Amino acid sequence: MLVLVAPGQGAQTPGFLTPWLELPGVRGAIEAWSDAVQLDLVRYGTEGDAEEIRDTAVAQPLLVAAGLASAHMLFDDPADLPRKVGAIAGHSVGELTAAGLAGVLSDEETVRLVRTRGLGMAEAAAITETGMSALLGGDPEVSVAHLEKLGLTPANINGAGQIVAAGTMEQLAALNEDKPEGVRKVVPLKVAGAFHTHHMGPAVEKLAEAAKELVPADPRLTYVSNKDGKAVATGAEVLERLVGQVANPVRWDLCMETFKELGVTALIEVCPGGTLTGLARRALPGVRTLALKTPDDLDAARELIAEHSA
Repeated sequence: MLVLVAPGQGAQTPGFLTPWLELPGVRGAIEAWSDAVQLDLVRYGTEGDAEEIRDTAVAQPLLVAAGLASAHMLFDDPADLPRKVGAIAGHSVGELTAAGLAGVLSDEETVRLVRTRGLGMAEAAAITETGMSALLGGDPEVSVAHLEKLGLTPANINGAGQIVAAGTMEQLAALNEDKPEGVRKVVPLKVAGAFHTHHMGPAVEKLAEAAKELVPADPRLTYVSNKDGKAVATGAEVLERLVGQVANPVRWDLCMETFKELGVTALIEVCPGGTLTGLARRALPGVRTLALKTPDDLDAARELIAEHSA
């Protein structure tokens, strides 16, 4: 059973889109999506420096566009995706990529919605100076209790020994001085705010308004939600969860538990892959993993699809 996953913010690197634009149809698709959201995704994905593409309003549509484009390159016939992929999920903003690939929204609707999300989250992040830090190692229950004592939110519970804390810079500084028992290291993340916390409340309101204009379709394959790791059967509920997810924790650990229950044997992470396959290697032993980083990875990915598709 094959699972397709899409990474979240922080996976982008300068120039990562460049080799993908050489593939038939990719540049045209990215340019069309750029026009739709009034943002030059081609330039940001090829020439943007690390600071430019760290901007939430840029990073999110850039990641989703890359994820959609790279996933489309895996299949000669678009109808093969729901036929050959057993389940789909995304981490944080990657949930929008997954929603687009599952047919809940069209590609253009997906990119438009993520543009609204990115702008809303950037504006919310500007209200108070906030950030996120990854905790490596330690017992999750002990770490979560410690974070709550410091006033921080366990914004991403990723499994495989990784939790991401989010809050004000003062709270994160206190975490650096007072790590939970058993945590080896606290690593600041290159994000612009405390995503998936109450600090993102204003962005939820903006996204909810934009969502009212959409008529989502039911997912064409099993769609696994960050909220609780559950499979969601209706497009309306997927969209509702996408809106609320902005200010609620990402439970990627529970998503991986669901993959295990579904009988996953292989997992492919769309461009820019690497983060989620790393977590899967530790949490899902025995499962074949492959990250789409450049078009050079496509042949191996297609072989994996042929071997593990339902």
